[in-house]
Amino acid sequence: MAHLEIPELFGSNVFNDKTMKERLPKETYKALKKTVEKGAALKPEVAAVVANAMKDWAIGKGATHYTHWFQPLTGSTAEKHDSFIDPTADGGVIMEFSGKQLIQGEPDASSFPSGGLRATFEARGYTAWDCTSPAFLKEDALGDVTLCIPTAFCSYNGEALDKKTPLLRSMKAVSEQALRVLRAMGDGGVSRVISTVGPEQEYFLVDKAYYMERLDLMTCGRALFGAPAPKGQELEDQYFGPIKDRVASYMKDLDVELWKMGVSSKTKHNEVAPAQYEMAPVFATTNIAADHNQLVMETMQKVALRHDMVCLLHEKPYAGVNGSGKHNNWSLSTDTGQNLLEPGNTPHDNAQFLVFLCALLQAVDTHADILRATCGSSGNDHRLGANEAPPAIISAFLGSELTDILTKLAKGEKATSAAAAFMKIGVDTLPEFPKDNTDRNRTSPFAFTGNKFEFRMLGSSQSISGPNVALNTTVAEALDQIATRLEKAKNVNTEIQAIVRDTVNNHGRIIFNGNNYSEEWVVEAEKRGLGNVGNTVDALKAFVTKKSIKLFGKYNVLSKEELHSRTEIYTEQYAKHINIEAQTAIQMVRRLYIPAAIYYVTDLGTSAAGAGKHGSVQKELLGQVSELLEATNKCLKTLEKETAKAQAVANVEKQAAAFRDKVVPALQCLRTGVDALEGLMPRDLWPVPTYADLLFKL
Repeated sequence: MAHLEIPELFGSNVFNDKTMKERLPKETYKALKKTVEKGAALKPEVAAVVANAMKDWAIGKGATHYTHWFQPLTGSTAEKHDSFIDPTADGGVIMEFSGKQLIQGEPDASSFPSGGLRATFEARGYTAWDCTSPAFLKEDALGDVTLCIPTAFCSYNGEALDKKTPLLRSMKAVSEQALRVLRAMGDGGVSRVISTVGPEQEYFLVDKAYYMERLDLMTCGRALFGAPAPKGQELEDQYFGPIKDRVASYMKDLDVELWKMGVSSKTKHNEVAPAQYEMAPVFATTNIAADHNQLVMETMQKVALRHDMVCLLHEKPYAGVNGSGKHNNWSLSTDTGQNLLEPGNTPHDNAQFLVFLCALLQAVDTHADILRATCGSSGNDHRLGANEAPPAIISAFLGSELTDILTKLAKGEKATSAAAAFMKIGVDTLPEFPKDNTDRNRTSPFAFTGNKFEFRMLGSSQSISGPNVALNTTVAEALDQIATRLEKAKNVNTEIQAIVRDTVNNHGRIIFNGNNYSEEWVVEAEKRGLGNVGNTVDALKAFVTKKSIKLFGKYNVLSKEELHSRTEIYTEQYAKHINIEAQTAIQMVRRLYIPAAIYYVTDLGTSAAGAGKHGSVQKELLGQVSELLEATNKCLKTLEKETAKAQAVANVEKQAAAFRDKVVPALQCLRTGVDALEGLMPRDLWPVPTYADLLFKL
């Protein structure tokens, strides 16, 4: 593809606003826009016209089937394909797609996780069209085209069985409370506030041939075994380095596929670890951003296969090098185009910005446990607290200028903003350029980065919906309380000063601008009373505290039953992932590593016997390998025993705790022995590709 007409290509497979304007009657278009923007009810006759236009557009682009595309609680997406054909009386077919088929689908829900919301035999589930997220076409490698209709997924009784429904509810909640604040401050021109997100996506690539020889990569997404390669990331030469041709070709095709589906893939570069990369999009409405990120992950994996590579989205595919996260850049914008977290040139004078900043600080401090829980997974447990990710302690970075402004205002002192500074590099031919008012703190889990907050704890494989449901809802609560104060205030400006003061006094402990990786911060955080939950099993308990149930219930985002169901599902998923890792490790050690070591021991014994008094090297190696072989076999038996015991535990939470406390350490014990064997055995006898193969042979 020598030349791409990107403006024409972008969104060409999306039934977007431009396409709707062209294909829908004017009155139908207006009615649909009213539903999307104002939440008005969608009339059946409008849906019928939209469905017919959508069908004609999709068929014109080669589609034969449609699907209600939804996001069950598995964390991935789901789809059931139906063709447009409708038999006629004369034995032929016509291509039909009704308004009812557009609005509602009925997939079998029995095999999706429900966490006790319904019995297994209660199979009925419904998908409902989310008209706020445009329909799109997906093309596979063979050229088949399917019309995908983004939908919510609920049970027969209306409980949310997906990740989209609570996200839409939370967006409504934060909009309603933000509008109250704006109106109390005198801004009556805004009719809607929208939470927006730009989720960066990190990932690894590996040659498909090597991947197929690693059972652990295929079943677990990460290497359960592997001695360190001679070179890792210590030279710091991978980050932003030149992109290899093979990877650049993949990235180009990835961009094209994403652009066609309206995903604004903007930035691509090498990440810190060997064979690690990142893609970042432009900001979008949170609901659409969540849909797009699911498409990004799916498309990354599909396109990689076309290049004889495999895309790894696990948070920690390889021990000893950086893992992958998903930085969630979150903000609030009005329907008039204003970013409510934009400080402007004089943030100390920007009352609106200060109020919304205070709401964020209050929300993060009050509900840090919930935010931590949304990032819990077995994969992320390997990553959080390591040198490429923030620790499990939630804190907020503001930078020295904003912190100083808040501190002075809280004390009743006059605050000023620093004058615009320019970077002077010391080379005459290089221009001066404006300096940001804060540096970046990559160690902070929740960092202010100019006009947004970057939530950096998310794992690379997870949906962004859960964390953003929590952000939207916790901020809605803080804005609700602030709005109530402003609405009752005799003098709004005086009350704003009081809000800033109270926020600093009551929630200032959450602000930390230093090194979150340091041991000193762990001690300091404990003194401040900040939580430090180091594992998923404990973190997930935050969803079902009285505080959490009251919060999500008050704003109609998640009911008590829905919260309990999610806690059970995610806890069970944790146990299942560790169980899969244990079963994989047992199989690899029994069928690959132990046989290879026994073969080498036999070979060494024969060689030592034949060498006589000159066989000291063989005898030394024989002793080392034999000792490791015995230790490995001992750890293997421990892992088998502990896995069986954990599998027998009936209670979900207790079972997950057993996998965490007994099986995970047994896995690590087994890995230690196997990795040591790898360092002693000849390469031609080692049964799987090594870290050097996986990380450097692309």
